[in-house]
Amino acid sequence: MNKMIKFGEDVEGYNIPVLNEREIRASAGILFLFVFMSLMLVIFKQNFLLIKYVITLFLTDFIIRVFVNPKYSPTLIIGRLIVGNQVPEYVGAQQKKFAWIIGVILATIMFIFLVIVNAYSPITGIICLICLIFLFFESAFGICLGCKFYSMFHKEKAQHCPGEVCDIKSKQDVPKTSKVQILIVFGLIAYIFIVALLFNDNFSKKPYDLFGIYSSTQSK
Repeated sequence: MNKMIKFGEDVEGYNIPVLNEREIRASAGILFLFVFMSLMLVIFKQNFLLIKYVITLFLTDFIIRVFVNPKYSPTLIIGRLIVGNQVPEYVGAQQKKFAWIIGVILATIMFIFLVIVNAYSPITGIICLICLIFLFFESAFGICLGCKFYSMFHKEKAQHCPGEVCDIKSKQDVPKTSKVQILIVFGLIAYIFIVALLFNDNFSKKPYDLFGIYSSTQSK
């Protein structure tokens, strides 16, 4: 029973329990996809059915992660199957637990409002947006935003962060960003504004059916 209810894995060479960041990112990507799709249905179709299912599954999944064992989380298991052939990237379990507790709190509030009370408000909209941002940063960039708050509530420093960002004292040469690269980013922003200014009317025109396939289908 003690082995079943546990947070993190004991891996040789690590003095603290760790988790595989690769499967966590895969899991975050899966959750992001479903939360995003359900949110689009709410915005464009006023259909709340999918988001109620997603919130229920989201909350259940995170409760298993935090209070039972991450290895039994359904989405983490799917993530493990997806990235099983990749070399694991181990990260400290404690900061992840703190981040997932935040997830449990947010999901519980959403569950109470949308599923139990069956009501929506700016509160549910803001929480849903926060969850999307958290999941996107985790899946796309490997940045655990919830982990950033760990040091605010704990005296000990987080160990084995993704990309070793909490251990590296100075950046290596390759990840450093030069002034020229910064100028290129600002140049891209200026380029987008110029393109929008010059071609917005043309871009706004609806494309026509080149081969007439869609038009002929509609006429039948």
